Amino acid sequence: MATLNDIPVYHYLDIGRLGRGEVVNLFLKDAGVEFKTVLYPSDSTWPQQSETLKNQGITRTGKLPAIEYKGQNLIQHIPILRYFARELGGYDGETNSEKYVVDAVSDIYVDWREKWVAILHNKNDEYKDKYVPEYHSLVAQYYSDFEGPYLLGDKITYVDFAIYQSIDNDRRTGTLPSALPEALAKLKAAIEERPRIADYIKKTE
Repeated sequence: MATLNDIPVYHYLDIGRLGRGEVVNLFLKDAGVEFKTVLYPSDSTWPQQSETLKNQGITRTGKLPAIEYKGQNLIQHIPILRYFARELGGYDGETNSEKYVVDAVSDIYVDWREKWVAILHNKNDEYKDKYVPEYHSLVAQYYSDFEGPYLLGDKITYVDFAIYQSIDNDRRTGTLPSALPEALAKLKAAIEERPRIADYIKKTE
């Protein structure tokens, strides 16, 4: 169990395993970080709740996830992951070159997420049959630079949870192609076999 100086309070929408907040959730669970969870309904009450959270200073953008930690209000899920990777002294590259690769792949993931959100309520074949395979092919090139199963070989980093989430979310929305590149199939299996993640999946599938 990882020990931090304070217990983070994680704010997110009550949407199960979907979305960017779930990346942070998976990361903290894998690290064994004790944290408090506050979930909000994703319904007609959300716009007003969003304004309330802005007025309280929990999120400047009105969007989630947000984390209260050591007197700070942290927002934007990728920067949150980087913050806690540094706080924990792991889940990141060790050399400047490794950190570059992790950051580069995280940017590619952010591009994927923008496309995914855009088609959530208007699914189309072009996204599933053209964009996602191209995204997978590009990411798999980075994963193939090392032995795997993680981006940096046997060292898991914060971006591995993001790439896993992109695969899992496409599966849940019916926009995942029929086959994954071998490198990404290995990543998916490795993430799902990690003890704390495996336990969490059993409880939430």
